[in-house]
Amino acid sequence: MNRPAMSLEVSEAGRTDLDQRPSLQDLAGMFLDDLDVSDISRAVYGRSLKQFFCWLERTGRRDQLGQLTREDVLAYKRDLDATGHSATTISSYLSVVRQLYSWLEAKRISPNIARGVRGARRPRGFRRDCLTPDQIRQALQMLDGGQQGGLRDYAILNLLARTGLRTIEVARATVGDLRQESGQAVLWIQGKGRDSKDDFVLLLPETLQPIRLYLWIRQEEAGQPLPDGAPLFCSDSDRNAGQALTTRSISRIVKTALRRIGLDHHRLTAHSLRHSAISMAIRGGASLQQAQAMARHSDPKTTMIYAHNMDRVKDGAEKFITI
Repeated sequence: MNRPAMSLEVSEAGRTDLDQRPSLQDLAGMFLDDLDVSDISRAVYGRSLKQFFCWLERTGRRDQLGQLTREDVLAYKRDLDATGHSATTISSYLSVVRQLYSWLEAKRISPNIARGVRGARRPRGFRRDCLTPDQIRQALQMLDGGQQGGLRDYAILNLLARTGLRTIEVARATVGDLRQESGQAVLWIQGKGRDSKDDFVLLLPETLQPIRLYLWIRQEEAGQPLPDGAPLFCSDSDRNAGQALTTRSISRIVKTALRRIGLDHHRLTAHSLRHSAISMAIRGGASLQQAQAMARHSDPKTTMIYAHNMDRVKDGAEKFITI
């Protein structure tokens, strides 16, 4: 989005040099343009701000500069909590609002009314629940592999469960990211917070085969080889046909598969497959270093939590209590 350059310096009288003072939503668009982030990250910021502006409209608040106060930001935080958003989501939404007002302050457009408004506190030890290998097998069996959409959904769920990838990493993957390293099939990935594809996960035959079959069907329908830049998994809807699946779509695919086998709980999500993969790797004999490399945890303490929880269940003192 390229907007015409404009001066936004605020005079002593509190007015801009523009004939008409821009709304906060207009300035938010300029803030997004000014961000030094990837297009995907910019879109995520935009969706977060959209939530804020929808809330302003719903509650009858004006988005003009000078109309909002710190109490409004706190009220937004309380509303996010009251409407059932997770601590992680609340913190993410508030982080973007804080960055917007920090940018406005740096541009001398508005005081930073969001300074010091903290995100929601995450419950100690909170993680998405894990799935058992049997539950994962059942979910895969429920997916129809007879059509391109079913093949795609099977390949996605299977990939998540066997590699511990995040949904954003799957959404960013392209056909050209399928490569060979030392004779082993791998998928190069752009991890969370990364600007390039600088890491990979191993694709064993049981992981690679469903992906290859899905891509072969796509290529047959296209009548020509798929370019390296084509998304690894694409939408088949009329509106977005051929475009990369969004993280929301990938999450919905997993959630639908889980519901089909009677697993419908807010703690069971696409991210549960990541936790399941890490836990199964450790339980199967992988060292903490190996599991950390697969999960791409920057801090080994994060990986150690999985081992600790398994040891806690296995060796729980409760098992020695007799009544």
